[in-house]
Amino acid sequence: MTFAPGPLAADLARLATSQWVNHLVPQNYDGDWQVLPLRMVAGATHPVMMIYADPTATAFVDAPALAHCPAFRAVLAAFCCPLQTARLMRLTPGSTIREHRDHDLSAEQGMARIHVPVTTNRDVDFRLNGTRVDMGVGETWYLRLADRHGVANHGTTDRVHLVIDCEVNDWLAKLLDSAQPCGTTRPTSTIAGSIG
Repeated sequence: MTFAPGPLAADLARLATSQWVNHLVPQNYDGDWQVLPLRMVAGATHPVMMIYADPTATAFVDAPALAHCPAFRAVLAAFCCPLQTARLMRLTPGSTIREHRDHDLSAEQGMARIHVPVTTNRDVDFRLNGTRVDMGVGETWYLRLADRHGVANHGTTDRVHLVIDCEVNDWLAKLLDSAQPCGTTRPTSTIAGSIG
């Protein structure tokens, strides 16, 4: 699945004055790694709790910022599976996320973290198990983040990804089974709205 870059950038611009929150695990990064919630745990009111992907939570709601973002809403609507959190995650120039593992994030365990780059640059170096993964704006990526991964933004512009945590159902499992592995040709069609 791919999404048109222009509308994604327009939604990001609408949120320019929004209150981004520093990522809550400062030992995992150097520089600025910030988060803006688009979908969050129901009842969360403190900014830190609004960005937290609580693995024990069972109820999720759209965050206020999502109401102003038609392209981000269309991306989320394209997923025919239960959505938990959705966040914009920004890594500023010169910042690094140290290699780490998210132990509860693999499709085999029933949870998938999907990345949709909103802005990036050619000097972003994302590594999964030591292998570089180049993700283009508007592309949809599932990465098994229970494996070792880290990223460095060596560029001069922000790297912002829409990061969606979803429960794996039959629809998502089929989509993941049909996806192209890293290093192969990816489909280039643009999808707007729901897939069915």
